[in-house]
Amino acid sequence: MKQRLLWKLLLINVVPVIAVIILVIWWAIDQLAADYFMVLMDKYMVSPTETHQMFLAAIHRYLLWATLAALALALLLSFLLTQRVLRPLAQMAAITRELAAGSYSARVEVTSRDEVGELGLAFNRMADSLARVEGLRKTMVADLAHELRTPLTNLRGYLEGLADEVLPPTRQTFEMLQQEILRLVHLVEDLQQLARADAAKAFLQRQPLALPELINQLLALYRPNFEARGIRVETRYDPAAKQVQADRDKLLQALRNLVDNAWKYTPQGGRVSIRTERDTGAVRLVIANSGEGIAAADLPFIFERFFRAERSRSREAGGAGIGLAIVKELIEAHGGLVGAESSPGETRVWFTLPD
Repeated sequence: MKQRLLWKLLLINVVPVIAVIILVIWWAIDQLAADYFMVLMDKYMVSPTETHQMFLAAIHRYLLWATLAALALALLLSFLLTQRVLRPLAQMAAITRELAAGSYSARVEVTSRDEVGELGLAFNRMADSLARVEGLRKTMVADLAHELRTPLTNLRGYLEGLADEVLPPTRQTFEMLQQEILRLVHLVEDLQQLARADAAKAFLQRQPLALPELINQLLALYRPNFEARGIRVETRYDPAAKQVQADRDKLLQALRNLVDNAWKYTPQGGRVSIRTERDTGAVRLVIANSGEGIAAADLPFIFERFFRAERSRSREAGGAGIGLAIVKELIEAHGGLVGAESSPGETRVWFTLPD
């Protein structure tokens, strides 16, 4: 395909241009030479016919040689330049086959800043994104397998112990079994919430909502959790950033996940700050909590599915890493944006919603 495109470009760009130039020069010589010779021959009393034909023959001969030389040079230069232009496209075709085969390491060599160079940069960004998504997918599968394997292994051990009469069928044993089953139920519920968040855009029931009222409702529910750990909660609502257009249930789900995260990751005696502020054509909510903060390398990925910055495999120490992914899906379904910043001692998670 590359060679066919190369020759098409050469034929389109070189042959017609040279042909037009030669035809114009040929026509000009044939038309104008007769007039010039007639003037000269009249002046010097010489018969113009034979001399005129000799002149035209010589000019045509040299013009043909010049045409062949110009065509050869133009083809050579166009071949080299066009081949240079098409090289990144050939690389993209080869790398595309590697991507399809599951290899995400190859990248296009960008040597120019023109449109082809911009295409190469965009292609490399796409390859980087695919590599990142593939890495997250593998991590997600590994995390999900671990999340399922741990309670299932525990259940199997308890049940085998009961069947072999190694463990007594006591109330404590059945409570342990119930805890493991609840872990599985919670994981399935998280996955269901994520699936519903994926489809949220098609099922939004927007209505005017007072954001501070929803936040206060959640804080009332979580007050015992915060008080048990001595966490101080501060709120500051901008009167100009009060109302949003959103689906009540889905917005409550996003807010609940954010408040729950703030409670989980705030240390004993720490502080949680919630504020609303005006943004361009939108309302911005910021939830900040004291704590160790998130590493700069992890910050871009905290809204990815099954990503946990602390690398903990325990649901008790951070869940399955789905909460913020659900927030991202729900907020973006409303046409909003999510983001996070972190510094030593504080982490801030924010989102914007149209008002």
